[in-house]
Amino acid sequence: MASHGSKTVIYAALAGNALVAATKFAAAAYTGSSAMLSEGVHSVVDTGNQILLLYGLRQSAKPPTPDHPFGFGLRLYFWAFVVAVLIFGLGAGVSIFEGIAKIRSPHPVEDAWVNYVVLGLGILFEGSVWIVALRAFRSEKGERGWIEAVRASKDPTVFTVLFEDSAALLGLLAALVGIYLSQALDMPVLDGVASVVIGLILGATAAFLAYECQGLLTGEGVAPPVRRSIRAIAAGGAGVERVNELLTMHFGPRDVLVALSLDFNNRMQAASVEDTVTTIERGVKRAHPEVTRVFIEAQSFDAHRRSIERAKKVAASETAGQSV
Repeated sequence: MASHGSKTVIYAALAGNALVAATKFAAAAYTGSSAMLSEGVHSVVDTGNQILLLYGLRQSAKPPTPDHPFGFGLRLYFWAFVVAVLIFGLGAGVSIFEGIAKIRSPHPVEDAWVNYVVLGLGILFEGSVWIVALRAFRSEKGERGWIEAVRASKDPTVFTVLFEDSAALLGLLAALVGIYLSQALDMPVLDGVASVVIGLILGATAAFLAYECQGLLTGEGVAPPVRRSIRAIAAGGAGVERVNELLTMHFGPRDVLVALSLDFNNRMQAASVEDTVTTIERGVKRAHPEVTRVFIEAQSFDAHRRSIERAKKVAASETAGQSV
């Protein structure tokens, strides 16, 4: 997904969360609801998260430097991971702590109708943002399943906002049910239970986002269909007898590095090899615009195999040395 589309989703989420956070805190202070206080913390954390994602997008767009020759695209993945940590540490932690405190010392919610109004408005605002994020993600996922699309997505901004707002809607519903039951059954402890449920929802969301982001942060390659396409383009180059190895890595949603080791016909002239390399590079970038760098190494298959075997022996000896 393009950066513009990502920013649109984030700005929508930022506006919605900032708008509803203040009203949640005001309602919590007025009514004494633990669940509403947890929702206020949730909205503040989400607002901060959107700011961090925007900062990550800005950082990732910086041009390469001699110290960072491949650019700063990975910073977007770093800040998306920080967002997941904040959801868990602040959102889930505070919600569960506040809920347990309310369970230990329950007190009735005052003027519950204020909470109902705020929660209703929250569902309206969060629902609007959720629809924006859902549409953006749906346009990206194509015919793939939802979980498969999240796994395949290399743009954490869209699916992070989508899951944040899904958790927000579930949290609002949990708060609404908890406050209602605490009033209807005259059991103030249920307000605290609702706060704990909100914390568990945030914790599960944070764990899932952190798992997805760590894959991107530690160097994730392109999807199998893209790998097959790149391999086919390289294998079809004039004079290419074998694709020894194909390595890919995402440095950002639209920033992919491709490294190829190719075995060329030994009778080819150097100029012909250069022409083939240029043709392959252009073909890969034309078929996959997200590919920004293509490095091609001319190497015989036997030489490539020997280098792989040497690397394995070195790694094995280092592992053995560490275990002693």
